[in-house]
Amino acid sequence: MSGNPCALVVEDETALADELCDLLHALWPELRVTRAADGAGALRAVLQGRPDIVFLDIQIPDPNGLEVARIIRDTCHIVFVTAYDAHAIEAFERGAVDYLLKPVVAARLEQTVLRLKRRIGMPPPDLSALAGQLQGGAAPSSSLRWLTATVGQSLRLIMVDEVVFFQADQKFTRVVLPNAEFLIRRSLKELLAELDPGQFWQTYRNTVVNALEIASIEPNLAGQLAIRLKSRREQLPVSETFLRKFRQL
Repeated sequence: MSGNPCALVVEDETALADELCDLLHALWPELRVTRAADGAGALRAVLQGRPDIVFLDIQIPDPNGLEVARIIRDTCHIVFVTAYDAHAIEAFERGAVDYLLKPVVAARLEQTVLRLKRRIGMPPPDLSALAGQLQGGAAPSSSLRWLTATVGQSLRLIMVDEVVFFQADQKFTRVVLPNAEFLIRRSLKELLAELDPGQFWQTYRNTVVNALEIASIEPNLAGQLAIRLKSRREQLPVSETFLRKFRQL
């Protein structure tokens, strides 16, 4: 990104957001700062503005900060902002991730600013694995809800519920929507660990289908079961390994 670096402050408490922005202006005058108040706003701002840095509060409304970090992955440098949590802080330090404790104090923020100035020209680390570990698997909301795909110089935000099926394609995964498809740099195995198993069913070793998009299951010309989709013309085979689930329908 040319010109002065840009930062996005994601904080739902206005007073705390004001305070952090004021401190950033004082410590890094040339930094351009924008704001978002929730997870959806943060995702839109990252996709549209492509900031260099995101100061990301963990406890923001839907999706929360950890989910946002998983979605934006390595598109920008992330500084987590959090109330004190020993488990989270240990994980951040183990992963060499920048974090700020609330309330943010100028001296601690100054250290972060100095580190960020050194890193600004370097590729951002992918924090999706760390965010996933911290998110844990206990809450239903931890299921993957958004994906990003690179289209030329732009990022496309994809709601997972819109996906008809996923299909492994060498080192990538093909993400198929009713009227479009994309390749993303994530393995099908990795996606399976984050998708809602009640909605997304593996039908073949390289294919996962959205159960809500299944129109019917019937034998194909070879006598094998195949899935007819509601919004695509493809028919997806069902392998013997995953046949039991469909026999029960």
